[in-house]
Amino acid sequence: MATRSANPPLEDLRKIVDPFAIPGTLLEGQGFGSGHINDTFIATYDESGNRERYIVQRINHDVFKNVPQLMENIMRVTSHMALKNTSGDSRRALTLLKCADGHGCHHTPNGEFWRVYRFIEGARTYDAVDDLRQAYQAALAFGQFQQSLSDLPGGRLHETIPHFHDTPKRLENLRKAAEEDVMGRKSEVLAELEFVLRRGHEASRLLDLAARGEIPERVTHNDTKLNNVMLDNITGEGICVIDLDTVMPGLSLYDFGDLVRSCVNTAAEDETDIARIDVSLPVFEAIVQGYIAGAGNILTEAEWDHLVFASKLMAYEVGVRFLTDYLQGDIYFKTQHDRHNLERARNQLRLVERIEAADKVLRAIVEKVRRGV
Repeated sequence: MATRSANPPLEDLRKIVDPFAIPGTLLEGQGFGSGHINDTFIATYDESGNRERYIVQRINHDVFKNVPQLMENIMRVTSHMALKNTSGDSRRALTLLKCADGHGCHHTPNGEFWRVYRFIEGARTYDAVDDLRQAYQAALAFGQFQQSLSDLPGGRLHETIPHFHDTPKRLENLRKAAEEDVMGRKSEVLAELEFVLRRGHEASRLLDLAARGEIPERVTHNDTKLNNVMLDNITGEGICVIDLDTVMPGLSLYDFGDLVRSCVNTAAEDETDIARIDVSLPVFEAIVQGYIAGAGNILTEAEWDHLVFASKLMAYEVGVRFLTDYLQGDIYFKTQHDRHNLERARNQLRLVERIEAADKVLRAIVEKVRRGV
């Protein structure tokens, strides 16, 4: 979750990175990334004749209200992942640099928070699935990530964004936005509201299962998009999960479901021709295969049974969030035009409909993978 930023003056960048005591000479800095939350740069150093690159990020503390807790989570997770990495390839876990005072980020006098990672060379991210191997490798990486953190010591992580995947709360926010109708847009979305509210009784299913102890709380990523996995440039292997700001306590089904939601749609997320929106069965199967290969032996019976439902729920939740933002006047998601959030909402709700239609087929795919056929 990083936004492309202009190239910073070298002296300004030097003041930011100096507390991290990076060896060598700072040569240049440039903006990097294509996300929406943090400002991201690449700093290039000359270290004894070798050019070494680092990711330098300004953390958006308007979104993440308690940056020290967020960084404590990341320090614990990256340290544990490094210990679990026996491959000999240091790229398989993010390397967070510490300041001289031992902290994982630098708090500037003007109130900004900055952190530095080693740049992962020889790998890249993709915004959309080009082939089934990418879907498989991304799912495998997220499954392995969850598996590796299943024995994270030190107690429960902090919640960096409370109620992030609380679907009932998201639904309540939509109801409130519809009642207030501050932009006078409610009359445009009556069909969408009816669609959402008709399925409202399902919103709490996973939380209810967790409350009854039928599915466990786990350490989860909570933003499992394809572009949050680095894929090796040569082998195409998923080598590292990135963007750890939302790593916190959660449900494995949210991670699986959001990866499915963001990858199986046969159209772009803002496609307005809903006839083009469907579920790619081959991509779904590749995700199930990869995820189970990475995390399968930690999943409970109830988690297996709800993989398909979680996929629908995450599309539903994201659709609710887009619709809420449209009613509130587009105050959260960045938009390109006035109806962008409405188009996104309709897209996700159509995906919900298509997942429902494919339910039996999707369940059969899960069962086939589970049997190892």
